Amino acid sequence: MLRNVVRSLLVFVAFTPINWTAVTSAAETKPADSKGVKSDQPLSKQSSVGKQIESFSARDFRGKETSLADLAKSKLVVVTFIGTECPLAKLYGPRLAELAAEFEPQGVTFLAVDSNRQDSIKELANYAQVHGITFPVLKDVGDTIADQLGAKRTPETFVLDAKRVVRYQGRIDDQYGLGASSYAQTKVQKRFLATALSELLAGKEVGEPTTETVGCLIGRVRPVKDASQVTYSNQVARILQKNCVECHRPGQIAPFTLTDYDEVAGWAEMIDEVVRQQRMPPWHADPKIGHFSNDRSLSDKDKETLYTWVRNGAPKGNPADLPPPVEYPEGWQLGQPEQIVTMSETPYKIAAEGTVKYQYFVADPGWKEDLWVRAVECMVGNRAVVHHIFAFAVPPTHPLAQKSGYLGDGFEPDLGGTDIRLIAGAAPGTPPFVGRKGMATRVVAGTKLLFQMHYTPNGSPQEDRTSVGFWFARPEDVKQNVGIGMAINVAFAIPPGADNHPVESQHVFAKDALLLNMTPHMHLRGKSFRYDLEYPDGKRETILNVPGYDFNWQVTYNLAQPKFIPAGTVMQCLAHFNNSDENLANPDPGSTVRWGDQTWEEMMIGWFNQTTDVLPEDYGAWPSRTERFVKATETKPPKMGSILSRAAQRALESDADMARLAFRLEKETPQVDRICASVVEDGQVRFIQVSQPKVFDAPLGRAGRKVPAQSASLSQYAVGDKPVVNQDLAVVKGDDLTAMRALLGSSLHVPVMIDGKRGTVNFWSKEKNAFPDKAVEFLTEVAKQVGQGK
Repeated sequence: MLRNVVRSLLVFVAFTPINWTAVTSAAETKPADSKGVKSDQPLSKQSSVGKQIESFSARDFRGKETSLADLAKSKLVVVTFIGTECPLAKLYGPRLAELAAEFEPQGVTFLAVDSNRQDSIKELANYAQVHGITFPVLKDVGDTIADQLGAKRTPETFVLDAKRVVRYQGRIDDQYGLGASSYAQTKVQKRFLATALSELLAGKEVGEPTTETVGCLIGRVRPVKDASQVTYSNQVARILQKNCVECHRPGQIAPFTLTDYDEVAGWAEMIDEVVRQQRMPPWHADPKIGHFSNDRSLSDKDKETLYTWVRNGAPKGNPADLPPPVEYPEGWQLGQPEQIVTMSETPYKIAAEGTVKYQYFVADPGWKEDLWVRAVECMVGNRAVVHHIFAFAVPPTHPLAQKSGYLGDGFEPDLGGTDIRLIAGAAPGTPPFVGRKGMATRVVAGTKLLFQMHYTPNGSPQEDRTSVGFWFARPEDVKQNVGIGMAINVAFAIPPGADNHPVESQHVFAKDALLLNMTPHMHLRGKSFRYDLEYPDGKRETILNVPGYDFNWQVTYNLAQPKFIPAGTVMQCLAHFNNSDENLANPDPGSTVRWGDQTWEEMMIGWFNQTTDVLPEDYGAWPSRTERFVKATETKPPKMGSILSRAAQRALESDADMARLAFRLEKETPQVDRICASVVEDGQVRFIQVSQPKVFDAPLGRAGRKVPAQSASLSQYAVGDKPVVNQDLAVVKGDDLTAMRALLGSSLHVPVMIDGKRGTVNFWSKEKNAFPDKAVEFLTEVAKQVGQGK
């Protein structure tokens, strides 16, 4: 099963977010320094336990007034501060309704209080309706109730005894952890609020009178410095437009919008906190290492501007200074797809609470021919509950390709040992995938799509129908096939309580490659992740360092320029995990943690996108393959050997056998990109076996292709008695070589007899001058073995 799970994750990795990290915190923390460096030391928080609360009054969303003094008959009063857009407050809405139903018959009164300046009466009404809350939901205008009780966050709860003295302050329970939109305990372990109520009703002291509150800072009204040079209108709105609004706007993945002053001002202190702690914008790479095209990090100047604005009370400024609103495409970010594939005909229903296992759906895109995918985008049906989606390409030969629709609760696909690969994905931190010019990913005719859906309940019943949109490239426009690679370790065991446990993995590049991006992947205990390269010459280079990994954002780090990786390079990944109780997102610090697909288990994967279809211009300062061949043969000439000889003699039995020969030749002559055999018969040159990169299939043709012998250079080469070397195809005549010139630089042709017919075994390279004497001598012997075998 373990291997199956690993293979199920083979993926194109450029996955976009439900961001709890932007709005949650486990504890008050010390302010960061001017550069936003986080301090993990908790601030002292003054408890309100033991404080006498004076009567207060406020109106609910219907305009009805409720006063604490009117609740004299209540044995206990529970006051919980909520926010209509805070994800944790949403999750605990139905939980509060359940607790009220349990304890109100025992003489306990429940009140919900909203002190956020940004929450409207209409939003309060919707919150109560969605979560089934029948007790009063009050609007705390001016924060007078929050100030008296000392409330800081939502959902923070207080229990007042019969004398209206605070006897409990803190969390409702422990089910939902630190800022993890995709993590929830399968069940409540500690019912903090319920336990406190039961103890008080029994005449006992509260055993745990305070617990640390997790949630969103209350959006208080603050005094404004009118003389502030920094205002929302003249500076802050521009910073938000550039870095935040793409997600924080109506209908997008973020839990609240940042498009208007009143909303932004209500979240001002939360913005200050998440920027200082480097939780937002979601960018975690060490700025001293590497350059990335999708770098979201704020400049120090912009950070200081935001800090100053919040410190000055979040002044609005002159609306005439506001920038014009940014126009975003509605619906699909990349425009209307050429094809849309939806996971199922009917929506999938998600429960309001608890943990939902991965759900799987098979959809048929109806691909009747091989296609090249140049761009793909996931359209999440319900962003409120979809943590991530993976869409796997299932080849027609796989048993899963015979299934359709929803595969049932608890279904776990057996993907081990297959060529299933993930072609699309969306998760926290990942934009749509768009290939660079000339790059695309091939899918074969008859391929089905397997949707893996990860849902996270948000406090109310939901439905989802997610889709994937595709854009295709013309085969003749594709020069490089993009694939996924990974450095993975599935055999680790993280000890209980370990706060910095290292796990390593590696990947060896068998071919020259262009590295396009990297995506480190761990779960809730992930602490840091680093990618290093060790080149064949022994030099080492760190290409990505993520010192503060955040599971909530599965960020793909797109290189500003593709990086050439010579064959033989070792990619080494080093991850560290925090399995201690200091990691407040840790589901179980007392357990040894091993590999698993659920978020309370762990993974260690260094994903990367690459292409091995390297063009001559991609090598940069590195020696070409031909140059490396020449240098290597100065001390060690290429060797035939018995294994290579057998591969050559079987090469003409099938395309697969020709491919095996090509594989064996890679070590000896890495500059060869295409091998084929051809014969002259009936006035034509016919290609009988071909091994080449998939991007060559459409423009160059495969086995069975024919060209007129009269105008073909290969027909002339076949009647010769010596090998023919074309070190520059651009100057060679012959209609059969015309298509070759666009993709290939040089060639070698060895005349042989195949089944009694004259023909040639042909070796091709994208590089010019790829066939020096030693290569010609060696490959000529290989070609003769090919002819003899047939």
